[in-house]
Amino acid sequence: MALWDQLPALIGVAVGSLGSYAVQSLTERRRWKRQREERWDEKRFETYGRYANALKAQLRVAQRIGAAIGFADVADPLPSADGLPLLADAESHRATEWESVLLVGDAVTIAAARRWHESIWTIELLIREGPVDAGMWVKAHRLASEARDAFYASARRDLGINGAPPPSGQWPRQWRSELSG
Repeated sequence: MALWDQLPALIGVAVGSLGSYAVQSLTERRRWKRQREERWDEKRFETYGRYANALKAQLRVAQRIGAAIGFADVADPLPSADGLPLLADAESHRATEWESVLLVGDAVTIAAARRWHESIWTIELLIREGPVDAGMWVKAHRLASEARDAFYASARRDLGINGAPPPSGQWPRQWRSELSG
């Protein structure tokens, strides 16, 4: 048998081998990209969750100090002398978590996170100034709640979570009127 007679078979084997290699390479590349995206989604989820928890802890300390200086609607008063060092520690923890948000977050979520922590800073400034108008206290919390909701909506979008986040709660709760109605 001459080489010319075997050439179509050899070409077929070569083309088949190259095609098989190309398909396998594309499949592996897609698998790798999908796994990488899943890892980053998981990392973003963990980062956003840790950041939100750090901010909530910081807010809780600020609210407790606020209760000690006379702001309504917060339980568990914490005297300023005891609370301000805790608040400083909470801010340090939030700042550490912030760096991770900057690394893995998208621009819209980072901006929403920044608005949320700045609204918490406003509440901190109110407690550092001492008793102020109760309306300012409630408004500062409403703004912080709106900023929190915007952060969660943006983080959910970035993570590909479908549907709107749950509705925000009412603060301060009108629990006395709920019971008397």
